[in-house]
Amino acid sequence: MEATDIGTRIALGPRLHGLAPLPLRLMLGFGFLFHGYPKLFTAEGNDSFVGMLTEMGAPVPALTAYLGGGLEFFGGILLILGVGVRVVSILGGVEMLLAIFMVYRPTGFDLMDVTRMTTDGATPLGMAGFEVSLLYLAGFVSLVISGAGVLSLPSVRQVTTDRVVAPSEHGDKSTSRTKEQERSHDDP
Repeated sequence: MEATDIGTRIALGPRLHGLAPLPLRLMLGFGFLFHGYPKLFTAEGNDSFVGMLTEMGAPVPALTAYLGGGLEFFGGILLILGVGVRVVSILGGVEMLLAIFMVYRPTGFDLMDVTRMTTDGATPLGMAGFEVSLLYLAGFVSLVISGAGVLSLPSVRQVTTDRVVAPSEHGDKSTSRTKEQERSHDDP
């Protein structure tokens, strides 16, 4: 490997850093969408969630279930599209903190307790720990810091609106130039 190959590989980092939020947005968005759908659109999922919230003593469990399900379902769609990422991430982070402290904390950290695994690999199922909620929270904090990144609906729309069509100096054909090119062309 030549030195220029190494330099080229290192130089790709800054060009790709705007893509870093994309895997988080897609995974967190899909996860939220997946868990929010039954809370909103299936009687069994909604009834189960309302029952759990009632047992926990949540205020107005039916409304709370719809608010939580709505945040997860519609927030998941918004994350995937890259719209309102920071707001959805803050709300999702608050929901994860509530889940950690109100639901999963008593069972500990582990998603599953592998020390109770049987010789055939089965693990007695019970309430999971807060490991996954903490991972979601970390992802949401990262998205609050980074924003949506370059592959998002707002950034794609910005690129298309930043382009203007200007008359060509060579007849009636037009050329496409960015607003920045227009400003530099118009400056004396």
